[in-house]
Amino acid sequence: MMAQDSFDPTKRHLLIAGAAAATVLAAPALAQVQDGTTVFEAPKVTRNNISSFRMLDWRQYFDNTRNGAILADTVSRAVHYWSEDQSIYKLYPSSVPLNDELTRTGKTEVIQKVVNPPWRPTASMKERNPDWPDIIEGGSPDNPLGVRALYLSWPAYRIHGTHDTRKIGRKSSNGCIGLYNEHILELFELAKVGTQVLLI
Repeated sequence: MMAQDSFDPTKRHLLIAGAAAATVLAAPALAQVQDGTTVFEAPKVTRNNISSFRMLDWRQYFDNTRNGAILADTVSRAVHYWSEDQSIYKLYPSSVPLNDELTRTGKTEVIQKVVNPPWRPTASMKERNPDWPDIIEGGSPDNPLGVRALYLSWPAYRIHGTHDTRKIGRKSSNGCIGLYNEHILELFELAKVGTQVLLI
């Protein structure tokens, strides 16, 4: 006579938790009808979702997508890109500034695109870190700007790659928005001078 299989309670709890998570993920966005138009709202992000990494709709942030649009969300630590004709949408994890004093928010735009940008610390960076070099040439494997940079209309602010992948998803920059090098390579090709940028 075979012994009756016992069910491990740990496995049972994992299965129940997995089923609950699948139900939450499968839940549709809330829909409302306004002026005869159905408007879909993104589901609320719960506080225990530490990444908050989710797709967004450009209409919440931009009047249009002329020249394309980049949204850098410093709370969820993600960069969103929409092409001008809205046929392309990209979502990238990012690094964000270390603290509120280093964080600038608002509207700006891409004013220059630089391949293998040289890195120069600002005066305030040098004050905080006097041992830092005055410049790290572009193409250097330890260049903090990585392989590409989108220069913004705000002086010394960039969306750029990074040589240190540990920074992505963290508060780790001195004001810029950092991406994995493979992601900035893609965004660099999609964005152009004049692309709208919003930091929130």
